[in-house]
Amino acid sequence: MQYRTMGKLGIRTSAFGLGCMRFNGPASGDSVIDEAKAVSLIRRAIDGGVTYLDTAYVYLDKTSETVLGEALLDGYRDKVTIATKMPMEYVHDRAEMEALLESELKKLRTDHIDFYLMHGIDLKKWQYFKSIGAPEFFDDMKKEGKIRYKCFSFHGPYEDFEYILQDNDWDMVQIQYNFMDVENQAGTRGLELAGRLGIPVVIMEGLLGGRLSKAPSNVQALYDAFPVKRSPVEWAFRWLCNHPEIEVVLSGCNETEQVDDNLRIFDTVAPGIMTEDELRLMDNVREAYLSRTKAGCTGCRYCMPCPNGVNIPGIFSAWNNVSLYDTDPRWDWNLKQIREKDSGADRCVGCGACEAACPQHLSIIDLLRDAWRELKV
Repeated sequence: MQYRTMGKLGIRTSAFGLGCMRFNGPASGDSVIDEAKAVSLIRRAIDGGVTYLDTAYVYLDKTSETVLGEALLDGYRDKVTIATKMPMEYVHDRAEMEALLESELKKLRTDHIDFYLMHGIDLKKWQYFKSIGAPEFFDDMKKEGKIRYKCFSFHGPYEDFEYILQDNDWDMVQIQYNFMDVENQAGTRGLELAGRLGIPVVIMEGLLGGRLSKAPSNVQALYDAFPVKRSPVEWAFRWLCNHPEIEVVLSGCNETEQVDDNLRIFDTVAPGIMTEDELRLMDNVREAYLSRTKAGCTGCRYCMPCPNGVNIPGIFSAWNNVSLYDTDPRWDWNLKQIREKDSGADRCVGCGACEAACPQHLSIIDLLRDAWRELKV
């Protein structure tokens, strides 16, 4: 196992961090965990050298922390650091923050949490957390020893990330990043900014929820043609670990084989490990994925709101994702939300208001018809 030192914190951590959100297997909507299997997976990872474990209050219908707490009995807690999170929707004042933290400590069977994160914030959520005194609460809990480090995980545009990162004294930040997200969310600019500020970075969605673990045919052809043979998973993780700003890469596992494969991969990765030819390969892989784009929608939302309730950018985003990563539309979370909210393309009456507003001059009506035909299962 390769280890890194977390910047100003001085903590030695494994490059592979075990994510505790996927113990129930594929995205089937089933949140029932095989607890014995999950405990075995967690301990197998720790025995293999993993020292960083990531969970959250809401994961797997609020059962992930409990399972992790069970796994860390018998002396395993002393071998690792734990990261868990405070979700905005469950706290409205200090009393509720105190109660939630106490419940997390109880489920995790520990007297302290190493990395405590404000969960999935953007600028709006950060302003809410400030309004209820969360930064001060985190500071007080550090003084009491109930948490060691004040952190946040982020989902939002770069501009929000830049502001939040410099608006408080953070100990660590967790961002979504992979070779497809170099310009999405915090992106490369955000990663490099955190590096310049000396703030340790933990990576989530390194495989985009598993979408980068199995390459579509045109991408696989590039991997096959390269003289060095590696799996898509290994290429993705090596690309991430090549970045010196990254301390930990999270990977969610639900099978023993996945844990073992990750242990093998993270035994060899290090900053600067990739050659120029390998980096060029990953650039070509990114372009091969992007060539599968169905709709050139930029998500600007000039077409919204649709007078008939169609979620136009959401449909195009789902269509592009299903095409880019050759995934089953039945398991696309955004598409599921569109259907549940009855905002699908079947509501389109062809009024043309969206096309008149589109700065990309897309033939939205025809594209919506094509998208819905392909996405409807």
